Amino acid sequence: MDLLNYDVLKKSGYEGYILKQAPEKVMQFGEGNFLRAFVDDFIDIANEKAGFNGKVVLVQPIAQGLTELINRQEGLYTLYLRGSEKGVKVDEKRVISAVSRCVNPYGEWDKVLELAKSDDLEIIVSNTTEAGIVHDTESTFDQTPPVSFPAKLTRVLYERFTAGKPGIVMLSCELIDNNGKELLRCVNQYIDDWKLNDDFRRWVNEENIFCSTLVDRIVPGRIRDPKEVEALNAANGYEDPLTDVGEVFGIWVIEGPAGLEDRLPFKKAGVPVIVVPDVTPYKKRKVRILNGAHTGFVLGAYLAGYDIVRDCMHDETILGFMNQMLYDEVIPTLPLDKKDLEEFARAVQDRFNNPFVNHELMSISLNSTSKWRARNMPTFLDYVKEKGVLPPCLTASFAAYIAFYSSDVQKLTDTGLICRRPKGNDYTVSDDRYVLEFYWNHRNDTPEELVHAVMINTEMWGQDLTEVKGFEESVVGILKTIRTEGALAAYRACLK
Repeated sequence: MDLLNYDVLKKSGYEGYILKQAPEKVMQFGEGNFLRAFVDDFIDIANEKAGFNGKVVLVQPIAQGLTELINRQEGLYTLYLRGSEKGVKVDEKRVISAVSRCVNPYGEWDKVLELAKSDDLEIIVSNTTEAGIVHDTESTFDQTPPVSFPAKLTRVLYERFTAGKPGIVMLSCELIDNNGKELLRCVNQYIDDWKLNDDFRRWVNEENIFCSTLVDRIVPGRIRDPKEVEALNAANGYEDPLTDVGEVFGIWVIEGPAGLEDRLPFKKAGVPVIVVPDVTPYKKRKVRILNGAHTGFVLGAYLAGYDIVRDCMHDETILGFMNQMLYDEVIPTLPLDKKDLEEFARAVQDRFNNPFVNHELMSISLNSTSKWRARNMPTFLDYVKEKGVLPPCLTASFAAYIAFYSSDVQKLTDTGLICRRPKGNDYTVSDDRYVLEFYWNHRNDTPEELVHAVMINTEMWGQDLTEVKGFEESVVGILKTIRTEGALAAYRACLK
C-alpha cells in the first residue's frame, strides 16, 4: 500500500480540508505525538476556519527523530480524536496538512537559521519536555547546533535580529510552571554567556512576546494494535506510520498581553485556545479538578475492586462521590467563573469515560502522597478555612489514601510496598522510599495510631494535620469503615 502524500491522498478519495501551499509562519521545536495532535491540529483548523494560511516547519529537537518520515509524507499525517462528549462516543478523523516539512538541526542547522530570517515567520512553538528548558554551560554560540533548546532559540533569535526582522510570539508548551518566563530567563543567560550586545537584549525582551502556556489534551499517540492499523489503512487507502491519536477534549491557555488574542488565529477559528493575563488560575483549575478528581477517588475505587478509570464512571457511588467532591468542595474554593468551572468539571466526567483509553488506577496511584498534598490538600484547607467544617469527600479521600497504603501489608521490597486488597490480589504501592518505610514500620498500628502518625508527619504534608479540628477523628472513623465494610460504603456515607 502507498505511503501517505498529497498524490496518494487525492487518489484515496479523501474529502476533508487540505492546504497544500502556504507561507511558513510557524517554527515548531518538537515533532512528537503531542504537538502534532494539539498545536498542529489547532493551526490546521485555523487555516480552514480563519484563513490563517500558514504552514508549520517542524524542528527535530534531538538527534533521533521523525524528520525523514515526515518529509517522505510531505508533512501529512492522519489524526484521530477519540473520546466521549456528553456521554456519546466520538471518533473523528482528520488529515492534518498544516505541516510543510521537518528539519533536523543536527546536519541542517543552516536551514533552521535561514527560516529564522524569514519575513513570513510569526510564531515559534516548543515542547522539548520538562528537561528541555535548562541553561547549561556546554552550549556555545558557534555550535551547529548549540546543545540546549534555549541556546538554539537564542541563536535563532540572534539570526533574526541581525537580519533586521520583527520579533515573534513564543509559545512554550513544556510542562513546567511559568514555562515562557523560564525560557526567557535562559535566553537572557545565554546573552550574558555569549556576550551578545545590549541592542539584541533589548530586542529580545521588548520586541518578542514570550508566553507561558497551559496545555491540556491526553495524547496516547500511535495506534499499536496491528489489526487496527491494517483495518484503518484499508479504509483510508494509504499507509500512514505517522498516524496520531488524541482525546477529543483539548484546551490551550496562553498567558499574554492585551491584543495577542486578535494577533493569533485561534479565536476566529473557534478552537479551544484562550489568551489570559495570568495562566495561574487555569493551572489551579486543572490541578484541583482534573488531577484532584483522579487522586480523590481512585485509591478507594481500587480497594473496592475496580481497575480502570472508565469503569468507575459507571458505578453510581464512585461517580456520585467524585461529582460531589468537585461541585460542592473543589469548585467553591476556586477563583474563576463558576459556570466555566462547572463546564470543565462536566468535561472531566466525559474524559474519564473515554471508551478508547484503558487508564489503570494503579498507574494513577504512583506517588499518591505528594499528589494528595499538591492536588487535594490545598482545596481541603481552603474549604475548612472558608466554611469552618470538614469537606466530607476530601476527608474520605484522605482516609482512602491511608487505607490503600496499609491494606494487609505483606512486605517491603526494592520495587515498593506490597499490600493486598480485599479481592485477594497483591499490589505494589510506589512512592518515595521514606514514605514506604514509614507505612512498613507502622503496619501493625491500630487505626488510631496509624492516622495520628500519618497526620503529624510534617515531611509528608509540610504541617501537622492534627491541628485541623475534627480531621483526625473523622479519618479514623472512615478508615475503620473502609476496613470493615469496604471503600464503597465509606464513599456512600459521604453522599447527600
